[in-house]
Amino acid sequence: MAHLLIVDDDANTLASLSRAFRLSGHEATVCDNAARALELARAEQFDVLLSDVVMPGKDGLSLMEDIRAAGVAIPVIMISGQATVEMAVRATRLGAVDFLEKPLSTEKLLLTVDNALKLNRLERENRELRRRVGSHEIVGSSPVMSALLRQLDRVAASETRVCILGETGTGKELVARAIHERSARAQGPFVTLNCAAVPAELIESELFGHEKGAFTGAATRHQGKFEQAHQGTLFLDEIGDMPHVMQAKLLRVLQEGEIERVGGDRPVRVNVRVVVATHRNLDELARNGQFRQDLYHRIYVFPLTLPPLRERAGDIAPLLEHFARQIQEQNGWKPKPFTPEAVTLLERYSWPGNVRELRNVVERLLLLADREVGAGEVQLSLPRIEAEANGEMAPASGPLSARVDAFERDTLLAELKRNQFRMADTARALGLERSHLYKKCQQHGIDLRVLRGR
Repeated sequence: MAHLLIVDDDANTLASLSRAFRLSGHEATVCDNAARALELARAEQFDVLLSDVVMPGKDGLSLMEDIRAAGVAIPVIMISGQATVEMAVRATRLGAVDFLEKPLSTEKLLLTVDNALKLNRLERENRELRRRVGSHEIVGSSPVMSALLRQLDRVAASETRVCILGETGTGKELVARAIHERSARAQGPFVTLNCAAVPAELIESELFGHEKGAFTGAATRHQGKFEQAHQGTLFLDEIGDMPHVMQAKLLRVLQEGEIERVGGDRPVRVNVRVVVATHRNLDELARNGQFRQDLYHRIYVFPLTLPPLRERAGDIAPLLEHFARQIQEQNGWKPKPFTPEAVTLLERYSWPGNVRELRNVVERLLLLADREVGAGEVQLSLPRIEAEANGEMAPASGPLSARVDAFERDTLLAELKRNQFRMADTARALGLERSHLYKKCQQHGIDLRVLRGR
């Protein structure tokens, strides 16, 4: 289904064209002048523009020039009952995908629109591929990552719903994209929505879209994420933060395969694979009534748990190389190798921000270094590294959750050192069960064997 904008000063032509397209399953918005068409093209997303050439005021060719000047990317088909060779040549030079003469054959018109849609999709895919080359590769050959990739390949080939679990910064969107690209839907769109980043009052419109006038400020029809992801994959990040009332509406969509725009009066069928992710304990949220049990069972079919970076230290060296190459190519910088001492320091760090933090640190290190990245640049870029190496506390930075984690880890390290790494004494001092202390150390990447060996 395509959404077309039809411009013609003849009311009968507008009526017959819009009817033909609607009978063929498309949507059509019509207007009778170039000025209004430009306003609509700027305000709303259309798949194809079909415009008459000769109209009062601005003609169709001038409309094309205005649309290009406004930065609106849309395939244009020109039509005219007074066609000349010069007119067709000018339209082609301006970027029209075709030029049709009136009277129009409905069959030919539909075929032309279909070809324009295919061409536009190919151009979008090429732009996206060029943008994404090298930026969405999953890097890692550690045992835990190898096992994850085998699971990913297995589930990607199916239509099974996947729930990706993992700490912030572990690459949940990257894995969701890999599932999409290795699936039968790879040629369809991959659309994302972070449920925690959208205000509760707007999330329904973001997911399902809205009709013009549905609420204050809804000046035009808006296509929601489900419609945008039709025939493809919709990735809902931080699903655990979705408002409870929206959970019920999402459940209905998953059950029925149809959405209803805000302010709409008819359902719209969608064919979408939904992949979700969260850094929260979804099972615990469901048990406590903070997340709907029925929705939980709908989305929690095949869980994929991403390991934190501290549990895959063997992947840090290849990740460093990958990010360094990517950043250097993007900025046109000369290669700067990492010394073995720098790599060792980075492998010892706990990485509370996971892979996302690592990439940011690599960019910072490349800016700091002259010819190579050494231990000095690493210590300057990450003051906490030296403190961790000595079992000491260092000031934390970043979001509250990262600071709380860092404070807890620093407290554990300080108390362990104070008690000469005796677990029973440390547990007693912190008021913890000994087994709980072991779990806390494992959670924060504290390797007791390494600390005792210093």
